[in-house]
Amino acid sequence: MGRREAAEIVPLTPANPVGVAFRRSRRPHIRSRAAIWGFAFTAAVGFALVNVVDPYSGSAATPAYADALQNIDQTSRYGDAPVQSLTAPDASATTVTRDVLGVKPKPTPTPTPTPTPTKSSSSGSGGGGGSSAPSAPAPDPGTAKAIAYQMVQQRGWGDDQYSCLVALWNRESGWRVNASNPSGAYGIPQALPGSKMGPGWQTDASVQISWGLGYIAGRYTNPCGAWGHSQSTGWY
Repeated sequence: MGRREAAEIVPLTPANPVGVAFRRSRRPHIRSRAAIWGFAFTAAVGFALVNVVDPYSGSAATPAYADALQNIDQTSRYGDAPVQSLTAPDASATTVTRDVLGVKPKPTPTPTPTPTPTKSSSSGSGGGGGSSAPSAPAPDPGTAKAIAYQMVQQRGWGDDQYSCLVALWNRESGWRVNASNPSGAYGIPQALPGSKMGPGWQTDASVQISWGLGYIAGRYTNPCGAWGHSQSTGWY
């Protein structure tokens, strides 16, 4: 507990006509002094802030201030007076250069062409179509195939036609001059009847081959045409 202060009797005065006893405080006026010190501190801080902070900084941020600043004539500093300038003689100018940068488009890869298989064409005049046959080897001299190969070339047909002829007559007679069939067909080309091949038709390979090539040319255009028909029907 704090110290109790004694009350004293104040004498009868015009200010105290009834002589009421009351307690007179012996403490100094602390609250009044604190208020004075607070006001003084606030004033000092305000004065310092006014000198440190630009009082017009808030107005400079307003749109009106910005518009007014743009309207100020800035062509010269002092009216029409010329503006001074300082030029250093023999001053080296700094030139900045850079290499030219070129952009090249990305090259498009060239596609590798796909080889297209070529179809064997028939040689000779009036050459027709037909199926191709396996390539036949060169014939042995003096054989029936050698005679046929020479006659094929004389007609202007190529080796592909000779290969078709070899395959065709291998199936029909096996290239035997005396090959016969119960139907009456005879010889290398299996003529029916065999006698229509002419003189020597029974034993002469040249007679049989010459007749056979004439028959093929007249009906199928070339040996590959006859071979194709034989492939699909079993006869020619």
